[in-house]
Amino acid sequence: QVQVVESGGDLVQPGGSLRLSCEASGFAVDDYAVTWFRQAPGKEREGLLCISRSDGPTYYADSVKGRFTISRDNAKNMVYLQMQSLKPEDTAVYYCATDQGYGCYWNRLIASGSWGQGTQVTVSS
Repeated sequence: QVQVVESGGDLVQPGGSLRLSCEASGFAVDDYAVTWFRQAPGKEREGLLCISRSDGPTYYADSVKGRFTISRDNAKNMVYLQMQSLKPEDTAVYYCATDQGYGCYWNRLIASGSWGQGTQVTVSS
């Protein structure tokens, strides 16, 4: 059974940094693409970054380029989202997800992917 559990969310001041973790089970993170997305209150889901089996990271959101990076630890079966220079508009619930596919395709992920309960990130002074 595919399962992902997000953690690491917190209250952080503007300009601060945070690393989110995604613990995967039921699949290997180096086999399939894993995506981070977020959802703020009253807004639609926003894809952020995806890491696939063989390609480099795929950025879905220009707003996080240069600030967010995605990485994985195959030995721990974990995927991470490193966030820097955080802004109040980054406040949202953050999710990691997979559709057990080999590439990063946002529409396919939303249609058939699995994600966890999310972790809350609040950027505020």
